Amino acid sequence: MRSLKGLYCLAVVAAVAPAARAESLDGQWDGTVNLRGVELPFRIEFSGDGKAFQGAFHNGDVKVTSTGGSREGDKFVLNFDHYLTRLEGILKGGKIEGSFSNRTNAEGAGSSPFRAERHADAPVADAKGVPSIDGLWEVPVESPKGEKSWRFIVRQKGAEVAGSILRVDGDTGTLSGVYKDGKFVLSHFDGSRPLRLEVTPKKDGTLGLVQFGRPGIGKDLTAYRPADARAKGLPEPSDFSKHTTVKDPAKPFEFRFPDADGKVVSSADARFKNKVVVAVVTGTWCPNCHDEAQFLVELDRKYRDKGLEIVALDFEEIEEQEAGYKRLRAFVKKYGVKYTYLVAGAPIEMWVKVPQGENLNSWPTTFFVGRDGLVKRVHSGFASPASGEFHRQVREQFTETVERLLAESPTASR
Repeated sequence: MRSLKGLYCLAVVAAVAPAARAESLDGQWDGTVNLRGVELPFRIEFSGDGKAFQGAFHNGDVKVTSTGGSREGDKFVLNFDHYLTRLEGILKGGKIEGSFSNRTNAEGAGSSPFRAERHADAPVADAKGVPSIDGLWEVPVESPKGEKSWRFIVRQKGAEVAGSILRVDGDTGTLSGVYKDGKFVLSHFDGSRPLRLEVTPKKDGTLGLVQFGRPGIGKDLTAYRPADARAKGLPEPSDFSKHTTVKDPAKPFEFRFPDADGKVVSSADARFKNKVVVAVVTGTWCPNCHDEAQFLVELDRKYRDKGLEIVALDFEEIEEQEAGYKRLRAFVKKYGVKYTYLVAGAPIEMWVKVPQGENLNSWPTTFFVGRDGLVKRVHSGFASPASGEFHRQVREQFTETVERLLAESPTASR
């Protein structure tokens, strides 16, 4: 007859055995999410366990990390609260099945199935016969924002390609993929900006672009080399610094809005007197606004003590406002925002709440205000690291403008 001690030990082993047998999820996984009937491949990386479980979408070389999560046995949940995104999955036979949801409008809304399996480096593709599409292209469009052309930026290494489509309000994030069966199949998914793009090189030197997963402008587009576009008389992409202007350059830029806790902040407050102000029209639902916020945090840290004040004029959907600004608070925490963050209203109210802007229709749009209170420069959109040289340029331009305005005295500025 077994002793009571022996029976107790067997019971303990039986209780912990399921957890001990749970397979580790640590490492990279190749996933596919089905959004509106379109299969979008993506890369995700898991680490930790229990309440310390974490995940990160791969956006090119940039990782979009979760704000919270947990794993119990073979089931896990990951939250990306700064996007109001949730990923739930269960490990079955070495593979993951689950659902992705974006709760912008309602809890659980927009749920889509996803699956994933362990990442395995694909064999090096034979680059023989692969056409070169590396470099800059232009894509004629008729955009509601008044654009006549987009940029398509491509970085190619053999059969592998990474790049992005850059619009006046920002880019698609990193589109990546390979050449197969006569075309490049690229995709992007990092919890936002979902897009699949098929790129087919044509005999006439153009590229045929077919978009999937992104509602809006034309599914079928054509890309031209810039020189060929000029030769055909096609319009150039919009100038980021000229797309939006101010109605009256002699009128001070003014604002008066509450923060998420209801405290009203005004441009007339003493804290802004004789300061250089960077005022950004933004929204936490806007992916490129996330990109810009991370750079503004750097500017704020570097130049605040030298006379710079950054102010976000944030426009959130009614559902987000009614939810107590959950996404906004997660956004501020995630990126370590210390600059002033004000709630200006709903997106549809932007034109009323920021009346100084002329042709104001891009998210984000950044106003650079001198020490005299007047707008000195306006920049539409923000190119993320996915846009390579254009991202470097916008960082340099923002920094140069801030330094130049800080060097001016209020009198000289006038």
